Amino acid sequence: MASSTLKPGVPVTLQEQALSSDMFKQGASLRVIGILQSYDLDSAVAVTRDGSATMKIDTQHLRDISFRNGSTFQFIGDLLIRPNVDAILQARVGRNVDGLDLNLYQQSLIVRRQHEARLLSSRST
Repeated sequence: MASSTLKPGVPVTLQEQALSSDMFKQGASLRVIGILQSYDLDSAVAVTRDGSATMKIDTQHLRDISFRNGSTFQFIGDLLIRPNVDAILQARVGRNVDGLDLNLYQQSLIVRRQHEARLLSSRST
């Protein structure tokens, strides 16, 4: 039996998901947070935004989530880049995170990345 392992979702902001980003790779396992802009019940596709950046989220594998426009959601999943350079996150996990301070969350990402960079540099010396 083949073993399959799930990669952890790397926390990124929607602004970091530009075509030139290192994170913008086929199959990248990501954790994103955004405000629900729209949800199509028929296709199970949500569109989230953070500032001017948006991302499509395929939610077909999620259960027991009530999607409400204007609410803040966190999704963990794998990035699928389509031939027309349209990207969609195939969500494995999703949850409502209304009440989360998005500015503080983004600041914590910066601190986390600085800490991880220091750990990497100390291991290489």
